[in-house]
Amino acid sequence: MSNLFILLLVPVISAIVLCFVKDAVRAKWIALIAALLELGLSIPFLCGFIPDASIQFEQRWMWVESLGIQFHIGLDGISLPMLLLTNGLIPLIVLSSFRKAHKGNFFALISFMQAGLLLVFLALDAFTFYVGWEVALIPIYFICALWGDGDRIRINLKFFVYTFFGSLLMLVALIYLYNQSATPSFEWSAFAALDLSESAQRWIFWAFFLAFAIKIPIFPFHTWQPDTYTHAPAAGTMLLAGIMLKMGVYGLIRWLLPVAPLGALAYSQVVMVLCVIGIVYASIIAFKQQDAKRLIAYSSIAHVGLISAGVFSWNLEGLQGAIIQMVNHGLSVIGIFFIIDILQERTGTRTLAEWGGMASKTPRLATLFLIILMGAVGLPLTNGFIGEFLLLKGVFDYGVWYAVFGGLTLILGAVYMLRLYQKSMLGALPERYVNVLDIKGYEVLVLGVIVFFTLFLGVWPKAILQLSEASVTNLLNQIKF
Repeated sequence: MSNLFILLLVPVISAIVLCFVKDAVRAKWIALIAALLELGLSIPFLCGFIPDASIQFEQRWMWVESLGIQFHIGLDGISLPMLLLTNGLIPLIVLSSFRKAHKGNFFALISFMQAGLLLVFLALDAFTFYVGWEVALIPIYFICALWGDGDRIRINLKFFVYTFFGSLLMLVALIYLYNQSATPSFEWSAFAALDLSESAQRWIFWAFFLAFAIKIPIFPFHTWQPDTYTHAPAAGTMLLAGIMLKMGVYGLIRWLLPVAPLGALAYSQVVMVLCVIGIVYASIIAFKQQDAKRLIAYSSIAHVGLISAGVFSWNLEGLQGAIIQMVNHGLSVIGIFFIIDILQERTGTRTLAEWGGMASKTPRLATLFLIILMGAVGLPLTNGFIGEFLLLKGVFDYGVWYAVFGGLTLILGAVYMLRLYQKSMLGALPERYVNVLDIKGYEVLVLGVIVFFTLFLGVWPKAILQLSEASVTNLLNQIKF
């Protein structure tokens, strides 16, 4: 039975069970089985989905009757890829944590966060969306604060303050929109149907945009990100970069564009400029990094800058490129952060200057790393190529110079990614690493799955594009200026 509520219920139940599991071995297997069960339950929605513009598999219950608040969830071509990304990556994140002696509470937080992420992507009621938005923040804060390294408490407090500030701005806008409805409602469809003045849409735009831009993050709202990504545990970084930042891009597409189109149109050039600055700035900073995790943190800012520019290009190619590239970026960044974690565990460092020549001792890792890296830089026949092509086409149609500078993410991205590979895999092997072991078992499985989809989506991007095309086209047709 295709019941979306079950997809929310399974990770919640898993989280409750895992809270009481103290044995590390038992906890990781329970978490993996629950994550695979959740993935299996997602397949009927993919198989039963009709690629048109309609909302499918809807479920609705009255939540707070006196305020007209409903628990309303459903799927369309914009949310389905995000559901598949979330439930597809969580088993890989859990499996990548098998080498650590984490108890049940660690995996419980991952499961609880999964429920919050899914609620964000499935919500068709703004109150439900906001609950999911906040629920997803709580577990990642504790994951990073309890299992991170360095000055993690200060760093995560900064992360929390940033994101919570954005959330409060969004809440103010949601309450205003609720009060503007003929019959007070938090329904997404009711918000999209409102006939708001341009001045109202302008301030609503900033309330939404700041909340989403901080989460993505878009320059200059990114300052929490490098430290948080660098000092979070490997699983926390994967959750943040692979899935959580997609909440912000999804929010732009689902909520900001339909609700405040005049505001988005008025400030689209400002956003484009910020995105392009972020692309160039983050790429240059990434090239100078010696800490491998910090390098990928800045590279993520550059890549999501191009994705966000695609959203504000206001055309089919840009929006389609943003959706497929969210999936592609999630796959690539999970793989690269896992590889960095593997190298750190084997060498005791993430400093590029202390690596080198690892390919001679780890040929399997070097091969899989190279394929994933090629996908990250957008080599043809890998997953990143079609996404970046569509994004640049969309941005080019919006403005040639935005595409010229936005396209630097491809050139500069290739430079710092190939530098990462060169510094880690090529050159002379330091004597202290002569006994380093190649990947095996679950490490090969995790990276092998990512490599498979890197090549599969590179050869057949239609697997994602055909799901979202009708919904994106409908969104563009419905936006009222």
